[in-house]
This record gives sequence, structure tokens and C-alpha cells, in this order.
Amino acid sequence: MAILVDAAIWPHRGRRFAHLASDRSEAELHAFAAELGLQRRWFQGDHYDIPAEVRDRAIALGAEPVGASELVRRVRAAGLRNGSRVRRLPGEPLRSPLADGA
Repeated sequence: MAILVDAAIWPHRGRRFAHLASDRSEAELHAFAAELGLQRRWFQGDHYDIPAEVRDRAIALGAEPVGASELVRRVRAAGLRNGSRVRRLPGEPLRSPLADGA
């Protein structure tokens, strides 16, 4: 199992939240989230936002604590990362922002 969870440092509504993700599959992530009692509608496209107390339970159930940058790197390497800040038009090729020498 490769369920990942970063530190609960993200503030929202007076609480701190962490990201719960998988570097293997969405199915694995949804199954683990169900074990934690998370609702599927809370899925954020490639992760779940979870409060600190749920993070502790996730780790107790086997989630691997990692830094935020490692979580993103591993989810991206697995091809599961959604939400790139760079938006492309349909059919437009993927190119590096540095391709123009910027």
C-alpha cells in the first residue's frame, strides 16, 4: 500500500488539514478513505483534505507520513496528479514554460 499523508499545516475554518493521496491508484485511495470514514464527495481530484485528528488515524492504519513536496512528486510520478496550474486548450501540445527561454 502506498497511501501518503503530509503534515497538517494547511489552515481552513480554524483547523489544520493535511493531504491524503496514493502513489498507486485512485481505487486504493478511495478504499483507504472509506476505512477512515471519509465521504467520496470530499475527494479533491487527486487527494482528500483531512483534519489533523484524521491524519493521526490514517498513520495508525498504515499511511506513510511524507513532506508536501514528496507527496506531490510521488503522485505526479505515478501519473495521478491533477490540477496543473498551467491550462492547455484541447489539442494543444504540452510544453515546458522554459521552452521560450523565460
